[in-house]
Amino acid sequence: MDAKKKVQIPRQPMPEQDATRRVTNFEEVAMGYTPETAKLEAQRCLRCKIPKCVEGCPALIDIKSFITLIAEGDFVGATLKMKEQNTLPAVCGRVCPQETQCEIKCVLAKKFGAVAIGRLERFAADFTRKKGGEPDPVVPASTGKRVAVIGTGPAGITVAGDLTRLGHKVVMYEALHVPGGVLMYGIPEFRLPKEIVRYEINCLKKLGVEIHTDYVIGKTETVEQLLSEGGFDAVFIGSGAGLPLFLGVPGENAIGVYSSNEYLTRVNLMKAYDFPRFATAPVRARHVITVGGGNVAMDSARNALRMGAKSTIVYRRSREEMPARLEEIHHAEQEGVVFHLLTNPLKIITDVNNRVVGMECLKQRLGEPDASGRRRPIPIEGSNFVIDADAVVVSIGNNPNPLIPQTTPGLKVTRWGTVIVDETSMAASIPGVFAGGDVVSGAATVISAIGQAKKAARTIHRFLSGEEVQLGGAGETKK
Repeated sequence: MDAKKKVQIPRQPMPEQDATRRVTNFEEVAMGYTPETAKLEAQRCLRCKIPKCVEGCPALIDIKSFITLIAEGDFVGATLKMKEQNTLPAVCGRVCPQETQCEIKCVLAKKFGAVAIGRLERFAADFTRKKGGEPDPVVPASTGKRVAVIGTGPAGITVAGDLTRLGHKVVMYEALHVPGGVLMYGIPEFRLPKEIVRYEINCLKKLGVEIHTDYVIGKTETVEQLLSEGGFDAVFIGSGAGLPLFLGVPGENAIGVYSSNEYLTRVNLMKAYDFPRFATAPVRARHVITVGGGNVAMDSARNALRMGAKSTIVYRRSREEMPARLEEIHHAEQEGVVFHLLTNPLKIITDVNNRVVGMECLKQRLGEPDASGRRRPIPIEGSNFVIDADAVVVSIGNNPNPLIPQTTPGLKVTRWGTVIVDETSMAASIPGVFAGGDVVSGAATVISAIGQAKKAARTIHRFLSGEEVQLGGAGETKK
């Protein structure tokens, strides 16, 4: 098919649950392409000689090749092609912001609408998983080297899989009772079905990866002990960014105030929505205010609706400046989330029992751009107003938990608590210690974590083979 015919094919929409129905369940909102729709969408790709889309992918997936395979009907081949660079295509196809990464680079983007790379990624991976088309993993002969991986989120999963396929023994440590990290506790079922994460974890187990849950590195055992007493030749830190930030306003210690981490963990991982079958006390609020404008805020607000509450988002900037994906904002609006934009929380109002009864807010207007390029919000004097509510979810960002740095002498971190690494090697400041994902970059995308983890796995393999590695923040090479 020539280029003129290709551009005449419209971008294929993704079928979705009706908004009035989906707010009553935790089933996935987006329903996925059919094989026919996927092949039609894949035919839109112009097969550029120098595909710009790859430049926008943190993991440098061979996008042109996997889309060509889909167009030819080889869906399993497409999945295997993606997995050469992306360990979790079914996850990334759902939760990564393709519209600001690979798709924005597509030459069709401005005039015809970018090829739906994320939707095709999701389709091929789902097809392969459901049809059992992925071949059984081949476990190579052991190198005799052992690697400890801290955290079982996207970065940890990626490193564990890559190093095991190179013949190294990998042991993973997860602080919670279920492996999967943020994929399990942070992203709602209606955006990422947990069966997908369990499938990927089971793939690791088939490879021979050993996983210990309820194991807090820094308490149960330290990084130093893993290297000196545990018999490990290297350690990868992929513990994420799980320390929530708070507003610092009066009343924030009230009963009914939650971080988005706690709120989403209760619902996603501990299934509070299915009480009493699961014995996690639900947050049965009548009106939940979520403070923030990112994807996690959207997740929290949309969860509140599904738990039977009225749901409101309070965000201090305008809609155009919200960092959440446009799709997530659109879905929240469709479902009935109320948005108070250009609104700043002043204090959380409580009753005599220190329970939340509302939030006092102040309206704002946009002024001049700040250092990030976004226009700075300016308070409007006398515009105070109160929103009645009985629960508040604070979703304004996270930093890494300080436990590992505090118990690891010599591990260099930034003032935000992120681990300092050499960007080329992903090596930390201690020989044999590497890091990647949110613990390095701060809260970012799944595909970004995977990209860093792929780089770290390559370096760890070289390190275990005796090559020199540039240490993070050290300015010297050590074996």
